[in-house]
Amino acid sequence: MIADTAILALSAAVTVAIAFAVGFRLHGSILEGLAAFGLVIVFGFAFEWLFVTMGLLAGSGQAAQGMGMVVFPLAFVSSAYVTVASMPGWLQVFAKYQPLTAMVDAVRGLTLGSQAQIELGHPTSYYIARSLVWAAAILAVSAPLAVAKYQRG
Repeated sequence: MIADTAILALSAAVTVAIAFAVGFRLHGSILEGLAAFGLVIVFGFAFEWLFVTMGLLAGSGQAAQGMGMVVFPLAFVSSAYVTVASMPGWLQVFAKYQPLTAMVDAVRGLTLGSQAQIELGHPTSYYIARSLVWAAAILAVSAPLAVAKYQRG
């Protein structure tokens, strides 16, 4: 898990470097930018445990790969690409309360600076707290399950 998290951090750093190279700029402070980066790593670490758990519960490599795809649609049913308000009403409920929306909105809040609350409707701390609760919940469920399954063989 430590090595996978290091790879995640390196990949995220390369992505951030490319973003700055093509024109992205922080509208918050450097500390807020570092907090956004850290939040992405924490969230990635939690999801790594979820994927490890799914892999250990799968009967084969192909099943594990297929189970990983179950999480993939969460990115499209979140605020990552479009605002939740622009989604159909029945989808808004799920999109608003799923883990990736909380993390994406927290990162937006940290990188948008003073415009964040106007854009998002809540203070950045609201989204940070929600994303940290999601990460903790995912870890609290996934890590013990993965360890127990691994120990049983």
